[in-house]
Amino acid sequence: MIVVATADFEVYHGVVNELRDRGTVFTTIEPDEELPDRATVVVTGDDQADAFTGVTTIVADPDDPRRAVDQALAAVRGDGGRTIIGVDPGRRPGIAVLTGETVVAAFQVPLGDAVDVIQREAAEAPSPVVRIGDGSRLESAKLVNELDTVQVELVDETGTTPYLGTGSRGMGDVLAAVNIARLEGEVVDGRDIEPTEGEIQVIKDRSRERSEHNRAIDEVLARRVAAGELTVDEALSEHRGEGSDSAAESTDADDSDDQ
Repeated sequence: MIVVATADFEVYHGVVNELRDRGTVFTTIEPDEELPDRATVVVTGDDQADAFTGVTTIVADPDDPRRAVDQALAAVRGDGGRTIIGVDPGRRPGIAVLTGETVVAAFQVPLGDAVDVIQREAAEAPSPVVRIGDGSRLESAKLVNELDTVQVELVDETGTTPYLGTGSRGMGDVLAAVNIARLEGEVVDGRDIEPTEGEIQVIKDRSRERSEHNRAIDEVLARRVAAGELTVDEALSEHRGEGSDSAAESTDADDSDDQ
């Protein structure tokens, strides 16, 4: 059982709310009370870090109670509590963090933020593994290539996206990430993808949609986006810069002709 024992109101409030949100069985005591017989993990504050013996003690940061709860859940589950992060790639990847068989956190963020989220979740976990679906080839390749500080597995994501009924919009990618996390994949260090003409055209179309003047980037820039070197917005910025330079050169040439 998880026991919350702290005189720090911020720690108490944050940890208790987090445990309740997850439906976790726990109890609370005053720091000077005896621990219940079933206590296996104590969550406390800095001031009671050395007050408890014979149990695992988690010292919670009042600004990050979720991290303490993640650690407590992992400790309760013992050897079965390895952290696995599943990722359903795409323009807004679904990300699910599992401790053992329990989903302890879930996110859906823009592709540009996904690596930071994954690295943050993996940072304090012992021997974490990140499992990334092999669909959305360009996006999955970008994630695999940027996650160079953690073990990454590439997973066959066939059949991982569940059927969703009415009112479930936005949940599919996260649920797919949960299913991906539960499948073993192939350990990879990188993923080289040669974009197809269709994928290049999709990137051009996306750039046209985001452009203020309904102009698409050229193929060279589109390929750099496909390789993860640029975002669409960065490619558009370069494209606009090149256009300005060309216009300036054209104006200079016209002025020269008039002289």
